[in-house]
Amino acid sequence: MSLSLFGQRLYLRIWLAVVAAVTVLTLVVGWLWQQALERDREEREARVMRTIIVENTAGDVLGDAPARAERIPGEGWRFEVIMKDSSKLYVMLPFSNRGAPTNPGSRAPAWLLTPAGFAWLLGLVALAVALGAYPIVRRLTKRLETLQKGVERWGAGDLSTRLSVHGQDEVAFLAERFNVAAERVQTLLQSHKRLLANASHELRSPLARIRMGLALVGNDPAHQAQRTEIARNIDELDQLIDEILLASRLDLSDPSDPAALGPEEEVDLLGLAAEECARAEAELEVAPQAGAVVVHGHARLLRRVLRNLLENARRYGRGTGKADAEVRLSLSVQGSGHARRVVVSVDDHGPGVPAELRERIFEPFYRLPGASEREGGVGLGLSLVRTIVERHQGTVRCEDRPGGGARFVVTLPG
Repeated sequence: MSLSLFGQRLYLRIWLAVVAAVTVLTLVVGWLWQQALERDREEREARVMRTIIVENTAGDVLGDAPARAERIPGEGWRFEVIMKDSSKLYVMLPFSNRGAPTNPGSRAPAWLLTPAGFAWLLGLVALAVALGAYPIVRRLTKRLETLQKGVERWGAGDLSTRLSVHGQDEVAFLAERFNVAAERVQTLLQSHKRLLANASHELRSPLARIRMGLALVGNDPAHQAQRTEIARNIDELDQLIDEILLASRLDLSDPSDPAALGPEEEVDLLGLAAEECARAEAELEVAPQAGAVVVHGHARLLRRVLRNLLENARRYGRGTGKADAEVRLSLSVQGSGHARRVVVSVDDHGPGVPAELRERIFEPFYRLPGASEREGGVGLGLSLVRTIVERHQGTVRCEDRPGGGARFVVTLPG
């Protein structure tokens, strides 16, 4: 296997780092073990020599007494013998050829052969291995962290995110393939935006011509019902195009880019609610303690939220035997400071929404079972409401209205 392959494969580098660490520890432990065995053997040899006997040339014993051995590093054992005249004699016993080290400096210090010294040396070796392996591991994990942050930015909506490519290992290959995929996705989304813009223009042009032709047909009472039906279908198509375009713009825009949908501003929600209630002939109820109801966001999108909720309430509140004007929009403020929240509630007197379907009604193009197409609506109104509210860090939910009907509650940071 070539050296270039070892430099390119991430798992091989990690494997080599582990093998090197284990090898160093094994060599150190083996060397210390050998030194400990050698010292133990020498001490056993010294303990065998219990007594030193000193004689002269005539065979007379000059000294015959137990001797104390002292180990001289690098030389051998020195024995102290007490002579019969009470004088001292030192006898040197060099290391045997088998036990004598070829290089006295290669022998381990005595303190290393103790349990405490052995533990200290292992700790120092482990620390050295850890410090040596840290740059390798950190370099690998830092590149993985950079890859993770880039993917998170791209997943959050920043489609222009690209990763830097360094080296030729698996991480570099993954970053390169991510860049290719991100480029393709961004290109597809840009093409989708252009397609929607062109389609909106091409679809609205024939709708305008149909409206003009319908106006030129005349007011023959015999065809009044047909003209009314055609006009209703034209309005529904126009509304469908408008809501599809807005939904696509919200889906394709970057949530982290404040300029994606235009600049944000301080929006007078009370003023918007008054205008939309007047347009829909709905009642407006403002809590006494509400004061100025101002939120930060896009006025055009917040107006769409109020309009869709009011139109939905009037559409499904019909046929209940009650006046259509009994749709009510309520405004209130809860909390204060950073915990301040603006609450918008829209009530109707319709049949209500079953509990198991209160989440599904916010899905695109979903209609309640039994809903007639003649009631109007294209199934995108509530989906747009949830998308816009979530873009403003708010929530929307559907619940029962006391006394019957449905209540949609929107909560926005105030």
